[in-house]
Amino acid sequence: MMRWSLLVLCSVCACVKTAPPPDFSNENKEHRFSHAEDWAAAFEDPTRDDWQKPDEVLKALALPPNAKVADIGAATGYFTVRFARALPEGTVYGIDVESSMVEYLTKRAQTEALPNVKVVLAAYDDPKIPEPVDLIIVVNTYHHISDRTAYFAGLFKSLKPTGRIAIIDFAIGSKRGPADSAKVDPSVVTKELLAAGFKSSASFPILTDQYFLVFGR
Repeated sequence: MMRWSLLVLCSVCACVKTAPPPDFSNENKEHRFSHAEDWAAAFEDPTRDDWQKPDEVLKALALPPNAKVADIGAATGYFTVRFARALPEGTVYGIDVESSMVEYLTKRAQTEALPNVKVVLAAYDDPKIPEPVDLIIVVNTYHHISDRTAYFAGLFKSLKPTGRIAIIDFAIGSKRGPADSAKVDPSVVTKELLAAGFKSSASFPILTDQYFLVFGR
């Protein structure tokens, strides 16, 4: 079974009501996000911007304002809402397998007046992207997915002919993210995406703790 709920902090029990410091370390792939509110403060902490560099990520992707984007593993919407604000004429699908995250992001989009955010409850083996998109982005989630080649081969139909897939995940040796044994080397990501039918398009060395790879059809 695939496990791609975003960014687990194994030192904190699910019953804890106060979010832990957002160091995003020591991930536990088995943890479930049944209480989105408990995780929102960590996932959305402003200090995350210092190392996640969302503005630089969006700039590198250079999407037109009417682009359609699918954010797989959207969780509380860290990237989803940023794409939505940057693409006022487009559509951003915030996709997650956790119903709690889907409910949280749905309410957040309403509260922040982002009608171009569409939230999708996915299956573990199918993100259920409603239509072909210009970009599929997978942030800090790739290492949670099992049978990745088959999973991404299934996404081929969800991209427009010029569509791209962006993978951002934790680099081996980084103090953030899961233990190194659970991380996926970027060479493996490239091998798996090529096997799924994609071609390598770009690599952006703008993140200190993560790699940022882009693939095309």
